[in-house]
Amino acid sequence: MRTLSPPDPPPARPDAGPDSGPNSGADAALRAAFARVETWVFDLDNTLYPPHERLFDQIEAKIAAYVIRELKVDEDEAARMRRAYWHDHGTTLAGLMIHHGIDPDPFLEEVHDISFAPLSPNPALAAAIAALPGRKIVYTNGTAPYARAVCGALALDGLFEAFYGVDDAFYTPKPQPAAYQRIFGADGLDPRRAAMFEDDPRNLEPPFRLGLETVWVIPDLAEPPTPPHVLHRTDDLAGFLRRLV
Repeated sequence: MRTLSPPDPPPARPDAGPDSGPNSGADAALRAAFARVETWVFDLDNTLYPPHERLFDQIEAKIAAYVIRELKVDEDEAARMRRAYWHDHGTTLAGLMIHHGIDPDPFLEEVHDISFAPLSPNPALAAAIAALPGRKIVYTNGTAPYARAVCGALALDGLFEAFYGVDDAFYTPKPQPAAYQRIFGADGLDPRRAAMFEDDPRNLEPPFRLGLETVWVIPDLAEPPTPPHVLHRTDDLAGFLRRLV
């Protein structure tokens, strides 16, 4: 596995901040910013499908039930623990492993056993991803089999060269820097020739420091201000990708 060394911070982009919509000047600047990219890294939940489809609600409910059952706590305490572990460790699972010695594999299998009925095929997104030059991969804090199932439900089959889950990072989740070192090193991608798309801006800071082009996929562009490690943000992933080619 390669050890990745962070390059100098990339310069500010002319379109950094809210997606400016289609116009020739902005599109030319955007294409120039991504011209170096040969590997496209996509998060999964609430990135390749929008939050309003509510798929992740099922996982949230299963995580809550797991914590209540295994730790023998009530709903309020389970909710408090989950918030604290997400904030402090990146995921509930990471906190459960650190503080309670939970076996990650049964946990991951249980919480990802859900219905994909809320998802609909997204031909516009499929076409936009297919048109991108280079390799496309999915990297999630879930599991690779779950990611493949989600992509199947979205009719994104065959578009991604590889799927990576938290278990591929030895159960270290995003945004821990070690997770990216492990996944990017195993994949062999060059961070200076890659871009990453995420719904959680925390998860874009380590990629930014490694030299990736970073894109925050956010449903409402009027929401929180853009942190400095986010070079682009959009509320329309398919539309944003179409502007790059």
